[in-house]
Amino acid sequence: MEKKEEKQYKFGLVGKNISYSFSRGYFSDKFKNMGLDNYSYVNFDLENIEEFSKIIQKPKAIHGFNVTIPYKEAIIPFLNNLDADAKKIGAVNTIKITPEGLKGFNTDTYGFKHTILPHLQKHHTKALILGTGGASKAVAFVFKELGIAYTFVSRNSGENKLSYQELTKTVLQEYTVIVNCTPLGTHPNITEKPALPYNHITKEHLLFDLIYNPEKTAFLLAGKAQGASICNGQKMLELQAEKSWEIWNS
Repeated sequence: MEKKEEKQYKFGLVGKNISYSFSRGYFSDKFKNMGLDNYSYVNFDLENIEEFSKIIQKPKAIHGFNVTIPYKEAIIPFLNNLDADAKKIGAVNTIKITPEGLKGFNTDTYGFKHTILPHLQKHHTKALILGTGGASKAVAFVFKELGIAYTFVSRNSGENKLSYQELTKTVLQEYTVIVNCTPLGTHPNITEKPALPYNHITKEHLLFDLIYNPEKTAFLLAGKAQGASICNGQKMLELQAEKSWEIWNS
């Protein structure tokens, strides 16, 4: 009797310049460990978001996507539906292929919340979020949930947004949680870091970097040298990946 061909399940990461991808390695190892030989995970390295429309012309071949920099917001117009939280956040990092089309979710919030919670202390009541992209929106959503006041930091100041030049000693005394949502410091550019007055960082501060490679970025090392508590994005990525897997299988 002819052996029935096993159904193939393909998942992938949508982003730009993502050869370093955490997700591909993580899910490939996961599928191997679970004995899921008919499951695969690939990178969709897109020069621009318009290329995504070509990928979804054959949706039966794909069962789910993760989305990373710089497309967490730009991908939304290509989706048929958004989860309630993803709609509030305005950024998507997980897509499920449903009978009704592509549905967007945000699992960064789950990953970030459950990674930072053990590090928060009573005096951590105000946070600076470095960067204004899709990841920073998920971080802001979590801080709102936790009752932590936050201000974004970018090159230019604006509403609820400070410029790096405005980060004085007084500001840093007030904001004792600092989260880096920029790509500064990612391998191979490991000497780069956000332009903060690190001499005003103290042991009262918690520095969190969404980057996981290197394990200790220049941003985290500069904070640690001042006595601050530090945490990288490794656990956050693992938790958001597991939540994505849960969504794809629900």
